Amino acid sequence: MPPRLRLRPSHLRLLTLHTPLPQWTCHQCRLASLASATTPAIPIPQMLPPNTPMQHYPTSQPPAYKPPQYRKSQLHRQYQSLLRSTPLILLFQHNNLKSVEWMGIRRELATAFAKADAELGVEQGVGEGSKIQIVQTGIFASALKVVEFWDPTGGEAAHGLSAEAHKAAKRNAKLRHGLEPLLSGPIAVLTFPDVSPAHVKAALSILAPSKQFPAPKRRANPGYYEAGVQNGLQKLMFLGARVEGKVFDAEGTKWVGSIEGGMMGLRGQLVAMLQSLGGSLTSTLEAAGRSLYVTVEGRRMALEEEKKGDSGTGKTKQG
Repeated sequence: MPPRLRLRPSHLRLLTLHTPLPQWTCHQCRLASLASATTPAIPIPQMLPPNTPMQHYPTSQPPAYKPPQYRKSQLHRQYQSLLRSTPLILLFQHNNLKSVEWMGIRRELATAFAKADAELGVEQGVGEGSKIQIVQTGIFASALKVVEFWDPTGGEAAHGLSAEAHKAAKRNAKLRHGLEPLLSGPIAVLTFPDVSPAHVKAALSILAPSKQFPAPKRRANPGYYEAGVQNGLQKLMFLGARVEGKVFDAEGTKWVGSIEGGMMGLRGQLVAMLQSLGGSLTSTLEAAGRSLYVTVEGRRMALEEEKKGDSGTGKTKQG
């Protein structure tokens, strides 16, 4: 019996004759072949590396020298802001004060500052924004170098934690800001939002009383003589101050606190000094002019007398 021949329909036979036989390929290879067949080639200039590297940060905010999410970096930024925004800082060395002792000291400071504000005639003055806090000495010293030796307005797009600020502080490491002898050991700072001699006097009378700044009387302020407050004050030692970027020792700070009338009193003393200086200058100039007038007038009278004498002598000879 002859073999049977299975014939396909005419449309299938034509497709089989004109199309190549399918090959066994995987799905990924087919996608790759289709992509290479439909996607144009990349131009040669685009294949070359760029001339300038791409920046992954804005030009106004360069990356930090150290990771900003660390607590030390945040303290560094906080201390820089504190130093730039606070014109008056008192420095103290503390020795393991307890939280109860700190609470009592802050309470007495608030009372003294409120009294100073009342004397100055303001409801919410300098005492409202004053604050005493413990700082990390090493980080505070580093932030002080950045504040003193790096200018944020120098034209470079940088911030206090950037590599530029770190390089500037390191480059000027030989320069001194004056607080190096004080920044050793545990440090606490009392910050004021403005330079107020009255509030300095109030703070020293609480934290470092002396004959010049006596402590409040027991009858007027019995809470000051509580055991917790007195124990905490014995663990505090006054070191100095930073006033308008200038360093003052203990005696210089006491001089600032002894200015009568606060800033108004200081301005009054300055005006009086300038007026006295102007008066002395005026009197000196008047004395010089007066002496010159007297000298010229005396010389004129002497010349007139000489002329009279010469004229009298000539008449006598003629006679």
